[in-house]
Amino acid sequence: MPSPVTDRPGLLIRDPYRYSDVTLIIPPLLIQALECLDGEHTELDLKAVLVQLTGDLQVTELTNHLIGTLSDSGFLEDEKFERLKEQRQREFGSAPKRSPVHAGNAYPVDLEPLRSTLSRYMDGAQNAAQYDGLIGIAAPHVSPEGGWRSYQAAYSMLTPACRDRTFVVLGTSHYGEPERFGLTRKPFVTPLGESPVNVALVDWLEQKAAPAIQMEDYCHAVEHSIEFQVLFLQHIYGAGIRILPILCGPYAHSIYLGGRPEAHDGVRRFLEALAELAAREAGRLFWVLGIDMAHIGRRYGDSFTARADQGAMVEVNARDQGRIDRVAVGDAEGFWNLVQEKRDDLRWCGSSPLYTFLKAVPQARGRLLRYEQWNIDEQSVVSFGGMAFATA
Repeated sequence: MPSPVTDRPGLLIRDPYRYSDVTLIIPPLLIQALECLDGEHTELDLKAVLVQLTGDLQVTELTNHLIGTLSDSGFLEDEKFERLKEQRQREFGSAPKRSPVHAGNAYPVDLEPLRSTLSRYMDGAQNAAQYDGLIGIAAPHVSPEGGWRSYQAAYSMLTPACRDRTFVVLGTSHYGEPERFGLTRKPFVTPLGESPVNVALVDWLEQKAAPAIQMEDYCHAVEHSIEFQVLFLQHIYGAGIRILPILCGPYAHSIYLGGRPEAHDGVRRFLEALAELAAREAGRLFWVLGIDMAHIGRRYGDSFTARADQGAMVEVNARDQGRIDRVAVGDAEGFWNLVQEKRDDLRWCGSSPLYTFLKAVPQARGRLLRYEQWNIDEQSVVSFGGMAFATA
């Protein structure tokens, strides 16, 4: 992404998988040279580009410095990277618990400041749980500080009656494999405590739909879309809640090549298994979707600057509402038709959890509680909202 540091322009590089904990800023002059680091060009090609960029024939030292820095940081696909990757994945696989990786960054790590912050987010919420037959909610997974009003709208629907259910948390897998679902048996830990996974349900899903499942998916180690939902659930009910955390990878094959997601055999088997589980467990489950909607602006590859509720974002609002309307009436096919338009140029990262939910619980009907657009930086906007779902 473009460097957010005003006195250090260039390209900021970090590793979302957290194999590497290094952050680099590549100066503007060297950005073009990165195109040579694609596995196709030689070191001689890189030197030739650096000569053109710098106007200096003596670039050997610069070449070695660029390659060495990227390699040492874990940003080149080489032996050092493979060792980092293997080590991180082994550490997560052997860990008894899923640690709160975003504590101290997206929310306070210390207990009292965290409780105070979550109370501030939820303060003044009007409990609107007169929604008969409430079976689930959708909340953002954007930074809680940026999206707290939509978190509040969704989580204010919960009542004490939901406390003893298993919370099926369908989260966006930002880094997961397409057409795959990431499961884990590890309890989720936050500063508020430790929430166990309903292992029996995980075991059942693995038995029914193993080909589509990535067990102990490393993406759980770094993903925020489920962690933030667990945090709010713990704030409301305490850490003793039971969860079924499911990371939903993108339905990329369907978006780019057409057809329905379930045309992929693994996806079909998982959706059928989840629908069977939903019907069998019915009143013992509560569904929580951790989703954002559109991602627009320079941060996401657009050539223009996006401002919330202005310019191009007015049209995005209308298109978002069209998708939300299809979700609200339980129209999975109509919703997916809109997602497929222009190969999802809105970049709805919550599309796969939403479609998964609509296919698993076809009787669900939704109500939009709040819709927002938020400038995640000065040039880019994320849209999100809060929804509640009840049986038809």
